[in-house]
Amino acid sequence: MIGTGVFTSLGFQLESIDSGFVILMLWLVGGLIALCGAMCYAELGAAMPRSGGEYHFVGQIFHPSLGFVSGWVSATVGFAAPTALAAVTFGTYLNAAYPALPTSGLAVSLIAALTIVHATSHRQSGSLHTVLTACKLALIIAFCLATLASLNWPLPTRLSPAVGDGAQLLSGAFAVSLIYVSYAYSGWNAATYVSSELRDPQRRLPAILATGTLIVTTLYLLLNAAFLAAAPVDALRGELEVGYIAARHVFGERTANFIAVALGALLTSTVSAMLIAAPRVLHVIGQDYPFFKVLAKTNANGIPATAIYLQGALAIVFVISASFKTILLFAGFILALNTLVTVVGLMVLRRTQPDLPRPYRTWGYPVTPLVFLSLTLWTLVFVFLDDPVRSLGGLALIGLGLVVYRLTRPAPAKTARNP
Repeated sequence: MIGTGVFTSLGFQLESIDSGFVILMLWLVGGLIALCGAMCYAELGAAMPRSGGEYHFVGQIFHPSLGFVSGWVSATVGFAAPTALAAVTFGTYLNAAYPALPTSGLAVSLIAALTIVHATSHRQSGSLHTVLTACKLALIIAFCLATLASLNWPLPTRLSPAVGDGAQLLSGAFAVSLIYVSYAYSGWNAATYVSSELRDPQRRLPAILATGTLIVTTLYLLLNAAFLAAAPVDALRGELEVGYIAARHVFGERTANFIAVALGALLTSTVSAMLIAAPRVLHVIGQDYPFFKVLAKTNANGIPATAIYLQGALAIVFVISASFKTILLFAGFILALNTLVTVVGLMVLRRTQPDLPRPYRTWGYPVTPLVFLSLTLWTLVFVFLDDPVRSLGGLALIGLGLVVYRLTRPAPAKTARNP
Protein backbone atom coordinates (compact mmCIF):
# COMPACT_ATOMS: atom_id res chain seq x y z
CA MET A 1 0.00 0.00 0.00
CA ILE A 2 2.68 2.50 0.97
CA GLY A 3 4.12 4.04 -2.15
CA THR A 4 3.64 6.72 -4.74
CA GLY A 5 0.56 8.51 -3.43
CA VAL A 6 1.80 9.48 0.01
CA PHE A 7 5.15 10.73 -1.34
CA THR A 8 3.74 12.79 -4.21
CA SER A 9 0.05 13.71 -3.86
CA LEU A 10 0.36 16.27 -1.04
CA GLY A 11 1.57 18.86 -3.55
CA PHE A 12 -1.57 18.37 -5.66
CA GLN A 13 -3.85 18.56 -2.61
CA LEU A 14 -2.32 21.87 -1.53
CA GLU A 15 -3.30 23.41 -4.86
CA SER A 16 -6.93 23.61 -3.66
CA ILE A 17 -6.68 23.15 0.16
CA ASP A 18 -4.56 25.49 2.29
CA SER A 19 -5.26 24.12 5.79
CA GLY A 20 -2.90 21.61 7.36
CA PHE A 21 -5.71 20.34 9.59
CA VAL A 22 -8.00 19.71 6.60
CA ILE A 23 -5.18 17.88 4.82
CA LEU A 24 -4.75 15.55 7.80
CA MET A 25 -8.52 14.97 7.91
CA LEU A 26 -8.30 14.11 4.24
CA TRP A 27 -5.88 11.30 5.02
CA LEU A 28 -7.95 10.16 7.99
CA VAL A 29 -11.11 9.95 5.85
CA GLY A 30 -9.12 8.11 3.21
CA GLY A 31 -8.06 5.60 5.85
CA LEU A 32 -11.68 5.18 6.93
CA ILE A 33 -12.71 4.47 3.34
CA ALA A 34 -9.91 1.94 2.93
CA LEU A 35 -10.72 0.21 6.24
CA CYS A 36 -14.42 -0.09 5.38
CA GLY A 37 -13.49 -1.44 1.97
CA ALA A 38 -11.04 -3.91 3.50
CA MET A 39 -13.73 -5.28 5.83
CA CYS A 40 -16.06 -5.77 2.88
CA TYR A 41 -13.39 -7.46 0.78
CA ALA A 42 -12.48 -9.67 3.73
CA GLU A 43 -15.96 -11.21 3.68
CA LEU A 44 -15.85 -11.71 -0.07
CA GLY A 45 -12.35 -13.16 0.02
CA ALA A 46 -13.18 -15.56 2.85
CA ALA A 47 -16.41 -16.70 1.17
CA MET A 48 -14.86 -17.00 -2.32
CA PRO A 49 -11.15 -17.75 -1.79
CA ARG A 50 -9.74 -17.69 -5.30
CA SER A 51 -7.07 -15.38 -6.65
CA GLY A 52 -8.17 -12.59 -8.96
CA GLY A 53 -9.68 -9.97 -6.67
CA GLU A 54 -12.46 -7.95 -8.32
CA TYR A 55 -12.30 -10.11 -11.45
CA HIS A 56 -13.36 -13.15 -9.45
CA PHE A 57 -15.83 -11.41 -7.11
CA VAL A 58 -17.70 -9.34 -9.71
CA GLY A 59 -17.80 -12.17 -12.23
CA GLN A 60 -19.29 -14.59 -9.71
CA ILE A 61 -21.80 -12.16 -8.21
CA PHE A 62 -23.06 -10.32 -11.30
CA HIS A 63 -22.03 -11.75 -14.68
CA PRO A 64 -18.81 -13.05 -16.28
CA SER A 65 -18.79 -10.04 -18.63
CA LEU A 66 -18.59 -7.60 -15.70
CA GLY A 67 -15.96 -9.76 -14.05
CA PHE A 68 -13.91 -9.70 -17.23
CA VAL A 69 -14.20 -5.92 -17.47
CA SER A 70 -13.13 -5.60 -13.84
CA GLY A 71 -10.12 -7.81 -14.51
CA TRP A 72 -9.44 -5.92 -17.73
CA VAL A 73 -9.41 -2.63 -15.80
CA SER A 74 -7.19 -4.08 -13.08
CA ALA A 75 -4.72 -5.47 -15.61
CA THR A 76 -4.53 -2.52 -18.01
CA VAL A 77 -4.73 0.41 -15.58
CA GLY A 78 -5.38 -0.70 -12.01
CA PHE A 79 -1.91 -2.17 -11.58
CA ALA A 80 0.16 -1.14 -14.58
CA ALA A 81 -0.45 2.58 -13.92
CA PRO A 82 0.40 2.47 -10.18
CA THR A 83 3.49 0.40 -10.98
CA ALA A 84 4.57 3.07 -13.45
CA LEU A 85 3.83 5.89 -10.99
CA ALA A 86 5.83 4.24 -8.22
CA ALA A 87 8.76 3.69 -10.57
CA VAL A 88 8.59 7.31 -11.81
CA THR A 89 8.52 8.55 -8.20
CA PHE A 90 11.57 6.38 -7.50
CA GLY A 91 13.32 8.08 -10.41
CA THR A 92 12.09 11.55 -9.40
CA TYR A 93 13.51 11.30 -5.87
CA LEU A 94 16.85 10.01 -7.09
CA ASN A 95 16.94 12.71 -9.76
CA ALA A 96 16.26 15.37 -7.09
CA ALA A 97 19.41 14.29 -5.26
CA TYR A 98 21.49 13.60 -8.38
CA PRO A 99 20.14 15.57 -11.39
CA ALA A 100 22.38 13.70 -13.84
CA LEU A 101 20.33 10.53 -13.35
CA PRO A 102 17.45 10.28 -15.87
CA THR A 103 14.05 9.86 -14.19
CA SER A 104 12.45 7.74 -16.92
CA GLY A 105 15.55 5.61 -17.39
CA LEU A 106 15.64 4.79 -13.68
CA ALA A 107 11.93 3.95 -13.70
CA VAL A 108 12.18 1.59 -16.67
CA SER A 109 15.28 -0.13 -15.27
CA LEU A 110 13.59 -0.74 -11.90
CA ILE A 111 10.48 -2.27 -13.48
CA ALA A 112 12.55 -4.49 -15.77
CA ALA A 113 14.79 -5.76 -12.97
CA LEU A 114 11.95 -6.59 -10.57
CA THR A 115 9.93 -8.23 -13.35
CA ILE A 116 12.79 -10.65 -13.98
CA VAL A 117 13.15 -11.44 -10.24
CA HIS A 118 9.44 -12.12 -9.69
CA ALA A 119 9.22 -14.34 -12.77
CA THR A 120 11.66 -16.83 -11.25
CA SER A 121 10.38 -18.44 -8.03
CA HIS A 122 8.17 -17.90 -4.97
CA ARG A 123 11.16 -18.03 -2.65
CA GLN A 124 13.11 -15.29 -4.39
CA SER A 125 9.99 -13.21 -4.97
CA GLY A 126 8.62 -13.46 -1.43
CA SER A 127 11.96 -13.02 0.32
CA LEU A 128 12.83 -9.93 -1.71
CA HIS A 129 9.49 -8.32 -1.06
CA THR A 130 9.62 -9.05 2.69
CA VAL A 131 13.03 -7.41 2.98
CA LEU A 132 11.97 -4.38 0.94
CA THR A 133 8.79 -3.88 2.99
CA ALA A 134 10.65 -4.13 6.30
CA CYS A 135 13.18 -1.54 5.12
CA LYS A 136 10.38 0.75 3.94
CA LEU A 137 8.60 0.69 7.31
CA ALA A 138 11.83 1.29 9.21
CA LEU A 139 12.81 4.23 6.98
CA ILE A 140 9.38 5.88 7.21
CA ILE A 141 9.28 5.65 11.01
CA ALA A 142 12.87 6.93 11.29
CA PHE A 143 12.13 9.82 8.91
CA CYS A 144 9.00 10.86 10.83
CA LEU A 145 10.67 10.73 14.23
CA ALA A 146 13.80 12.57 13.06
CA THR A 147 11.77 15.26 11.29
CA LEU A 148 9.37 15.86 14.17
CA ALA A 149 12.28 15.95 16.65
CA SER A 150 14.18 18.53 14.58
CA LEU A 151 11.39 21.03 13.88
CA ASN A 152 11.74 24.74 14.37
CA TRP A 153 8.89 26.52 16.16
CA PRO A 154 6.54 28.04 15.26
CA LEU A 155 5.66 25.54 12.53
CA PRO A 156 5.43 26.87 8.96
CA THR A 157 1.99 25.23 8.52
CA ARG A 158 -0.85 25.20 11.06
CA LEU A 159 -2.00 21.67 11.92
CA SER A 160 -4.74 22.56 14.42
CA PRO A 161 -8.37 23.33 13.39
CA ALA A 162 -9.41 26.91 12.72
CA VAL A 163 -12.39 28.92 11.54
CA GLY A 164 -13.24 28.03 7.95
CA ASP A 165 -11.93 24.48 8.07
CA GLY A 166 -15.45 23.05 8.35
CA ALA A 167 -16.43 24.56 4.99
CA GLN A 168 -13.33 23.07 3.36
CA LEU A 169 -14.15 19.63 4.78
CA LEU A 170 -17.48 19.66 2.93
CA SER A 171 -16.21 21.29 -0.25
CA GLY A 172 -15.84 19.91 -3.74
CA ALA A 173 -12.08 20.47 -3.47
CA PHE A 174 -11.99 18.06 -0.51
CA ALA A 175 -13.92 15.45 -2.51
CA VAL A 176 -11.64 15.78 -5.53
CA SER A 177 -8.54 15.58 -3.34
CA LEU A 178 -9.89 12.33 -1.91
CA ILE A 179 -9.17 10.68 -5.27
CA TYR A 180 -5.45 11.31 -4.67
CA VAL A 181 -5.74 9.95 -1.15
CA SER A 182 -7.81 6.95 -2.21
CA TYR A 183 -5.15 6.21 -4.79
CA ALA A 184 -2.49 6.42 -2.07
CA TYR A 185 -4.41 3.80 -0.09
CA SER A 186 -4.91 1.55 -3.13
CA GLY A 187 -3.45 -1.82 -2.35
CA TRP A 188 -5.59 -2.44 0.75
CA ASN A 189 -7.31 -5.12 -1.33
CA ALA A 190 -4.14 -6.63 -2.82
CA ALA A 191 -4.22 -9.75 -0.64
CA THR A 192 -7.41 -10.87 -2.39
CA TYR A 193 -5.47 -11.10 -5.66
CA VAL A 194 -3.27 -13.87 -4.26
CA SER A 195 -5.71 -15.51 -1.82
CA SER A 196 -5.36 -18.90 -3.53
CA GLU A 197 -1.66 -18.82 -2.62
CA LEU A 198 -2.28 -18.03 1.08
CA ARG A 199 -2.38 -20.69 3.76
CA ASP A 200 -5.88 -20.86 5.31
CA PRO A 201 -7.19 -17.73 3.49
CA GLN A 202 -10.64 -17.87 5.16
CA ARG A 203 -9.07 -17.29 8.56
CA ARG A 204 -6.06 -15.14 7.68
CA LEU A 205 -7.42 -12.80 5.01
CA PRO A 206 -9.60 -10.57 7.28
CA ALA A 207 -6.74 -10.02 9.74
CA ILE A 208 -4.30 -9.28 6.91
CA LEU A 209 -6.57 -6.67 5.34
CA ALA A 210 -7.63 -4.93 8.56
CA THR A 211 -4.20 -4.86 10.22
CA GLY A 212 -2.42 -3.65 7.10
CA THR A 213 -4.93 -0.83 6.55
CA LEU A 214 -4.76 0.42 10.14
CA ILE A 215 -0.95 0.43 10.14
CA VAL A 216 -0.81 2.33 6.86
CA THR A 217 -3.39 4.90 8.03
CA THR A 218 -1.26 5.65 11.08
CA LEU A 219 1.92 5.97 9.02
CA TYR A 220 0.22 8.21 6.44
CA LEU A 221 -0.98 10.61 9.13
CA LEU A 222 2.52 10.75 10.63
CA LEU A 223 4.18 11.29 7.25
CA ASN A 224 1.88 14.10 6.18
CA ALA A 225 2.15 15.77 9.58
CA ALA A 226 5.94 15.62 9.20
CA PHE A 227 5.83 17.05 5.65
CA LEU A 228 3.51 19.92 6.60
CA ALA A 229 5.39 20.74 9.80
CA ALA A 230 8.75 20.77 8.04
CA ALA A 231 8.15 22.96 5.00
CA PRO A 232 5.87 25.90 4.15
CA VAL A 233 2.86 25.27 1.94
CA ASP A 234 4.27 27.40 -0.90
CA ALA A 235 7.34 25.16 -1.12
CA LEU A 236 5.24 21.97 -1.33
CA ARG A 237 2.36 23.12 -3.52
CA GLY A 238 2.37 21.45 -6.95
CA GLU A 239 5.60 19.52 -6.31
CA LEU A 240 6.09 15.75 -6.59
CA GLU A 241 9.12 15.10 -4.35
CA VAL A 242 7.50 16.45 -1.15
CA GLY A 243 9.59 14.19 1.09
CA TYR A 244 12.81 15.60 -0.34
CA ILE A 245 11.56 19.17 0.00
CA ALA A 246 10.56 18.61 3.63
CA ALA A 247 13.90 17.02 4.44
CA ARG A 248 15.81 19.88 2.81
CA HIS A 249 14.01 22.44 4.98
CA VAL A 250 14.75 20.54 8.19
CA PHE A 251 18.13 18.86 7.64
CA GLY A 252 19.81 20.80 4.85
CA GLU A 253 20.87 19.90 1.31
CA ARG A 254 23.38 17.12 2.03
CA THR A 255 21.18 15.14 4.42
CA ALA A 256 18.16 15.74 2.18
CA ASN A 257 20.02 14.10 -0.72
CA PHE A 258 20.62 11.00 1.39
CA ILE A 259 16.98 10.92 2.48
CA ALA A 260 15.82 11.35 -1.13
CA VAL A 261 17.83 8.30 -2.14
CA ALA A 262 16.43 6.35 0.82
CA LEU A 263 12.82 7.36 0.10
CA GLY A 264 13.29 6.56 -3.57
CA ALA A 265 14.82 3.20 -2.76
CA LEU A 266 11.95 2.20 -0.49
CA LEU A 267 9.53 2.67 -3.40
CA THR A 268 11.10 -0.42 -4.95
CA SER A 269 8.92 -2.45 -2.57
CA THR A 270 5.82 -0.76 -4.01
CA VAL A 271 6.80 -1.69 -7.55
CA SER A 272 7.62 -5.15 -6.23
CA ALA A 273 4.18 -5.55 -4.63
CA MET A 274 2.38 -4.53 -7.83
CA LEU A 275 4.41 -6.96 -9.91
CA ILE A 276 3.47 -9.76 -7.50
CA ALA A 277 -0.29 -9.12 -7.30
CA ALA A 278 -1.20 -7.85 -10.76
CA PRO A 279 -0.13 -10.84 -12.88
CA ARG A 280 -2.37 -13.11 -10.80
CA VAL A 281 -5.36 -11.33 -12.35
CA LEU A 282 -3.99 -11.96 -15.84
CA HIS A 283 -3.28 -15.55 -14.81
CA VAL A 284 -6.85 -16.37 -13.81
CA ILE A 285 -8.20 -14.62 -16.92
CA GLY A 286 -5.95 -16.94 -18.93
CA GLN A 287 -7.40 -19.92 -17.08
CA ASP A 288 -10.99 -18.88 -17.84
CA TYR A 289 -10.68 -17.55 -21.40
CA PRO A 290 -9.07 -19.75 -24.07
CA PHE A 291 -8.12 -16.71 -26.16
CA PHE A 292 -5.81 -15.60 -23.33
CA LYS A 293 -4.60 -19.10 -22.37
CA VAL A 294 -0.97 -18.09 -22.85
CA LEU A 295 -1.35 -16.00 -19.68
CA ALA A 296 -2.25 -19.12 -17.68
CA LYS A 297 1.11 -20.74 -18.37
CA THR A 298 3.44 -21.17 -15.41
CA ASN A 299 7.14 -21.96 -15.24
CA ALA A 300 8.73 -24.91 -13.47
CA ASN A 301 8.25 -23.17 -10.11
CA GLY A 302 4.53 -22.55 -10.65
CA ILE A 303 5.03 -18.82 -11.33
CA PRO A 304 2.83 -17.16 -14.01
CA ALA A 305 5.92 -15.80 -15.74
CA THR A 306 4.21 -14.79 -18.99
CA ALA A 307 1.64 -12.72 -17.09
CA ILE A 308 4.41 -11.09 -15.05
CA TYR A 309 6.39 -10.14 -18.15
CA LEU A 310 3.26 -8.69 -19.79
CA GLN A 311 2.44 -6.66 -16.67
CA GLY A 312 5.96 -5.29 -16.55
CA ALA A 313 5.77 -4.33 -20.22
CA LEU A 314 2.45 -2.49 -19.71
CA ALA A 315 3.94 -0.52 -16.81
CA ILE A 316 6.92 0.51 -18.94
CA VAL A 317 4.54 1.75 -21.66
CA PHE A 318 2.86 4.01 -19.08
CA VAL A 319 6.24 5.35 -17.94
CA ILE A 320 7.23 6.50 -21.42
CA SER A 321 3.84 7.62 -22.77
CA ALA A 322 1.94 9.78 -20.22
CA SER A 323 2.42 12.52 -17.64
CA PHE A 324 2.43 11.76 -13.93
CA LYS A 325 -0.73 13.71 -13.04
CA THR A 326 -2.67 12.28 -16.00
CA ILE A 327 -1.86 8.72 -14.96
CA LEU A 328 -2.65 9.46 -11.31
CA LEU A 329 -6.11 10.93 -11.92
CA PHE A 330 -7.00 8.35 -14.56
CA ALA A 331 -5.92 5.41 -12.41
CA GLY A 332 -7.53 6.86 -9.28
CA PHE A 333 -10.91 7.23 -10.97
CA ILE A 334 -10.83 3.72 -12.46
CA LEU A 335 -9.69 2.05 -9.23
CA ALA A 336 -12.36 3.79 -7.15
CA LEU A 337 -15.09 2.81 -9.61
CA ASN A 338 -13.88 -0.80 -9.62
CA THR A 339 -13.98 -1.11 -5.84
CA LEU A 340 -17.38 0.64 -5.72
CA VAL A 341 -18.95 -2.05 -7.93
CA THR A 342 -17.30 -4.81 -5.88
CA VAL A 343 -18.66 -3.55 -2.55
CA VAL A 344 -22.11 -3.23 -4.12
CA GLY A 345 -21.61 -6.91 -4.98
CA LEU A 346 -21.15 -7.74 -1.29
CA MET A 347 -24.62 -6.39 -0.52
CA VAL A 348 -26.11 -8.18 -3.54
CA LEU A 349 -24.50 -11.46 -2.46
CA ARG A 350 -25.97 -11.14 1.03
CA ARG A 351 -29.44 -11.06 -0.56
CA THR A 352 -29.00 -13.60 -3.36
CA GLN A 353 -26.98 -16.21 -1.45
CA PRO A 354 -27.83 -15.81 2.25
CA ASP A 355 -26.81 -19.42 2.98
CA LEU A 356 -23.34 -19.16 1.45
CA PRO A 357 -20.74 -20.18 4.08
CA ARG A 358 -19.07 -17.02 5.36
CA PRO A 359 -16.09 -17.71 7.64
CA TYR A 360 -15.93 -13.95 8.20
CA ARG A 361 -18.82 -11.49 8.14
CA THR A 362 -18.19 -7.75 7.65
CA TRP A 363 -18.09 -5.97 11.00
CA GLY A 364 -20.78 -3.29 11.28
CA TYR A 365 -22.76 -4.45 8.25
CA PRO A 366 -24.64 -2.72 6.58
CA VAL A 367 -23.16 0.55 7.89
CA THR A 368 -19.61 -0.39 6.87
CA PRO A 369 -20.31 -0.91 3.15
CA LEU A 370 -22.68 2.08 3.08
CA VAL A 371 -19.95 4.36 4.47
CA PHE A 372 -17.54 3.09 1.83
CA LEU A 373 -20.07 3.45 -0.99
CA SER A 374 -21.28 6.93 -0.03
CA LEU A 375 -17.80 8.43 0.39
CA THR A 376 -16.47 6.77 -2.76
CA LEU A 377 -19.49 7.85 -4.84
CA TRP A 378 -19.17 11.41 -3.48
CA THR A 379 -15.56 11.45 -4.63
CA LEU A 380 -16.31 10.01 -8.06
CA VAL A 381 -19.07 12.54 -8.77
CA PHE A 382 -16.87 15.54 -7.97
CA VAL A 383 -13.90 14.10 -9.87
CA PHE A 384 -16.14 13.64 -12.91
CA LEU A 385 -17.38 17.21 -12.66
CA ASP A 386 -13.85 18.55 -12.11
CA ASP A 387 -12.16 16.55 -14.89
CA PRO A 388 -14.74 15.04 -17.28
CA VAL A 389 -12.19 14.29 -20.02
CA ARG A 390 -10.11 11.84 -17.98
CA SER A 391 -13.26 10.44 -16.35
CA LEU A 392 -14.84 9.77 -19.74
CA GLY A 393 -11.58 8.17 -20.79
CA GLY A 394 -11.95 5.75 -17.88
CA LEU A 395 -15.52 4.93 -18.91
CA ALA A 396 -14.32 4.42 -22.50
CA LEU A 397 -11.77 1.89 -21.25
CA ILE A 398 -14.60 0.01 -19.53
CA GLY A 399 -16.59 0.03 -22.78
CA LEU A 400 -13.56 -1.30 -24.66
CA GLY A 401 -13.33 -4.10 -22.11
CA LEU A 402 -16.90 -5.13 -22.90
CA VAL A 403 -16.04 -5.23 -26.61
CA VAL A 404 -12.99 -7.40 -25.92
CA TYR A 405 -15.14 -9.71 -23.81
CA ARG A 406 -17.66 -10.12 -26.63
CA LEU A 407 -14.87 -11.01 -29.04
CA THR A 408 -12.99 -13.42 -26.77
CA ARG A 409 -15.59 -15.01 -24.48
CA PRO A 410 -15.67 -18.83 -24.44
CA ALA A 411 -18.24 -20.43 -26.72
CA PRO A 412 -21.26 -21.87 -24.83
CA ALA A 413 -21.13 -25.59 -24.23
CA LYS A 414 -23.14 -27.60 -26.76
CA THR A 415 -25.96 -29.71 -25.43
CA ALA A 416 -26.75 -33.09 -26.94
CA ARG A 417 -30.05 -33.38 -28.82
CA ASN A 418 -32.53 -36.04 -27.89
CA PRO A 419 -33.11 -38.56 -30.69
